[in-house]
Amino acid sequence: MTPPTLVDETPSPSPTDPERLKGLTSGGRGGRGDVVFRWVALLAGLFVLAILALIAYTTTHEAWPAFKLAGVKFVVGTTWDPVHNEYGALALIYGTILTSVIALILAVPVSIGIALFVNEAAPRRLRRPVVTVLDLLAAVPSVVYGLWGILVFAPWIQPLYQDVADACKGIPVLDSIFGGTASGPSYMTAGIILAIMIIPIVTSLSREVIATVPASQREAAYGMGATRWEMIRHAVLPWSRGGVVGAIMLGLGRAMGETIAVALVVGSAIQITSHVFLPGYSIAAIIANTFGSAEDVGRSALIGLGVVLFVMTILVNVAARSIVTRFDRRAQGA
Repeated sequence: MTPPTLVDETPSPSPTDPERLKGLTSGGRGGRGDVVFRWVALLAGLFVLAILALIAYTTTHEAWPAFKLAGVKFVVGTTWDPVHNEYGALALIYGTILTSVIALILAVPVSIGIALFVNEAAPRRLRRPVVTVLDLLAAVPSVVYGLWGILVFAPWIQPLYQDVADACKGIPVLDSIFGGTASGPSYMTAGIILAIMIIPIVTSLSREVIATVPASQREAAYGMGATRWEMIRHAVLPWSRGGVVGAIMLGLGRAMGETIAVALVVGSAIQITSHVFLPGYSIAAIIANTFGSAEDVGRSALIGLGVVLFVMTILVNVAARSIVTRFDRRAQGA
């Protein structure tokens, strides 16, 4: 005879048992930890905002004499002449944007291509060396890029610039961009150096974002008979495009704020021109080159350029956040 089985009829605590949830409430240890963490995180965020506000206030206060003297012309004026107290930063803003845009045009396709190659196509034994090289490029000081650009790259590339300018002579649109007399130190050289500098940043961030694409996305695409390129186009890129755009905008902010490398290769000519093979200037470059000798209002004007650059980088980051959020909402809706 099988012995009777004793059944413990004592009710087991349910997931909502108050005794079990005691540690998760505000009175328990976990609750106190959550409260402390929440306040620490809040204070850290407020501390960052306070630093940004302090930087904005201090620089604006120091730049106020120049802002008061030039007025709106400080942003829309095209003449920068400290000797005659004329401060128009439009040409410098133009040079900053132009070199950054050139850098993005050159760097983004290469960066995304490298990220896709490392994540989707590269053999395992090749991935680590590629990542290591990218990390090494990101660690090179900007002054090294600048010295290499002005001593090696600019003299070497100048004849090629001139050949392109001669070939584009008389061709509509192209002549206005590439025509004329070419110079080694120029907007284009600065853009190329900036592209080399931001490729590791954009590539690393894009690679991390692409790596987060679920394997089920890839397998579903392959299950539908897609090729590798079709899988990347329809499964990987739509999933990761928000993060990739964020990486691109971060690279743009990095390019806009670069100082030493651009100061060495941009050519130091304050002008607004569509010819990318001509020398120019940028905000960060003129600050680096002339701040040591500036006095009084001239010094305030250079600090004002820093305020303008600060505002430009904030706008870039806000735009990046807005674009990423929009992509995330579209992905969730899809």
